[in-house]
Amino acid sequence: MKRLVLSYFLFQYAALVLGQTGLIASKAMVVSAREEASQIGIEIMQQGGNAFDAMVATELALAVAYPYAGNIAGGGFMVYRKFDGDIGALDYREKAPLKATKDMYLDKNKDVIPNLSVNGALAVGVPGTIAGIFAVHQKFGKLPLKTIMAPVIALAKKGVVITEKQWKQISNNQKEINDISGSETMYAKTYKIGDTIKYANLAATLERILQNGASEFYKGETAQKMVNFIQKNGGILSMEDLANYEVKWRKPITFSYKDLNIISMSPPSSGGITLGQIMKMIEPFPIAKYGHNSEQYIQLLTEAERRAYADRNYFLGDPDFIKIPTNQLLKKNYLKQRMRNFDWNKATPSAQVAHGNITISESNETTHYSIVDAEGNAIAATTTLNGAYGSKLYSEELGFFFNNQMDDFSSKPGAPNSYGLVGAAANSIAPEKRMLSSMTPTIVEKNGKLLMVLGSPGGSTIITAVLQTILNVNEFGMGMQESVNMPRFHHQGLPDEIVFEPNSFATDLLSNLNSKGYRIKIKELPVIGKVDAILRLPNGQLEGGADHRGDDTAKGF
Repeated sequence: MKRLVLSYFLFQYAALVLGQTGLIASKAMVVSAREEASQIGIEIMQQGGNAFDAMVATELALAVAYPYAGNIAGGGFMVYRKFDGDIGALDYREKAPLKATKDMYLDKNKDVIPNLSVNGALAVGVPGTIAGIFAVHQKFGKLPLKTIMAPVIALAKKGVVITEKQWKQISNNQKEINDISGSETMYAKTYKIGDTIKYANLAATLERILQNGASEFYKGETAQKMVNFIQKNGGILSMEDLANYEVKWRKPITFSYKDLNIISMSPPSSGGITLGQIMKMIEPFPIAKYGHNSEQYIQLLTEAERRAYADRNYFLGDPDFIKIPTNQLLKKNYLKQRMRNFDWNKATPSAQVAHGNITISESNETTHYSIVDAEGNAIAATTTLNGAYGSKLYSEELGFFFNNQMDDFSSKPGAPNSYGLVGAAANSIAPEKRMLSSMTPTIVEKNGKLLMVLGSPGGSTIITAVLQTILNVNEFGMGMQESVNMPRFHHQGLPDEIVFEPNSFATDLLSNLNSKGYRIKIKELPVIGKVDAILRLPNGQLEGGADHRGDDTAKGF
């Protein structure tokens, strides 16, 4: 009977995903976590703006429509490819405050104090989002900021309708928000599906930023209000921290995979290097012959992933503070050596993989958006507050949540943080240091032309979600929406288990893997990725892939 029920679920899932085509547009597209944000981004391009203008609008609109992860007090990474093939990356990741110390989350016995790096003011890193969007606009923007920000401010005043999925996000986090931020904030109210939340105070903050520029957020009235609020609640953020914050233009990680050229994010994001390691390790194998989500396919990806994540957790951190052996980590001979003890007949225990005593389990509450404009410029951007609603610390006066990005550091090398992360010294806390991330905004070229723009939320599952989406298109000939919809699995070395999306994989397949020593875990993660992607079709049109696992929406013209 159980097998019949599972077969029914698999049939239903297949009916949902197979052959489904996403939104097709001829000129431009935005795919993001909320319809309102995608719509505003598209409207900016319809008014003559480019992808970079649309990025500013979409990022700010997500702060209004999707406060679960969208933000103005968080940070992120952006990879771009201009219409002429020029590429680059922007790091607007948060930094540790000047008063941060290596042992700031440890007690007198040098043990980690539970939740101190997760909830409340001491978890807040110096925000980078506003600096990021202003840097992008200054370098590449076409339209005036007033034109770009006007619809976002209007949305904040008009309000956003609560969807079923957003209602669940609020309900699941409301008690913690109230415990940390008090019962006087707008999040203390009882909401139901279909209610409209208006963000008047956030609108006022955005109006000040529009009037006075980024300096309003980092040196002006808004900065002073932030610092007063954070310090009153026990945090260490200072005016000097805000005034000193700078974004970094970085060189993206680039590598080839068969006939593709992959452009992804460089450290302090681990995404590009880890994705590159996995793809180079599996490149010699005839993947298409194995079949999509087949036993051999799952084995191969799992074994490459366990090796890449072991390297990720040991070697990677902020490149301004540590030396990262990037070239060595992506060398063909090195990666061939890493796969030398791979055996089709049995799993390689993660404990036997070098540096495998380090585990990673980041927060899942991030958001990604992909943009292509009519000129052919492409942007992949991933932004986050880290946890759901960040530190759960909400300023009613300013109208936004603060990040809890400090938890992405190794609070104590060798000891787990509240997400289960056990980090290495490379990612230890230091003043003005950027914390390691798994965010993987990625652009794919084929024959020198744009092919894909994609990325995902999902903490440590981001990298594997992006990987499987690229392979779905390139190895198995899927369209973008079909590729995004396909069921996913994830392995990250430690814990030594493969996580599968429920009701998506046959019992016999899982049993066979288990008999080879693979520990199987089927559970409802918040997401095993929530991919938002764009595929350029052979005829030059664009197909959007908006993940059905959220309220994600593609808009285009």
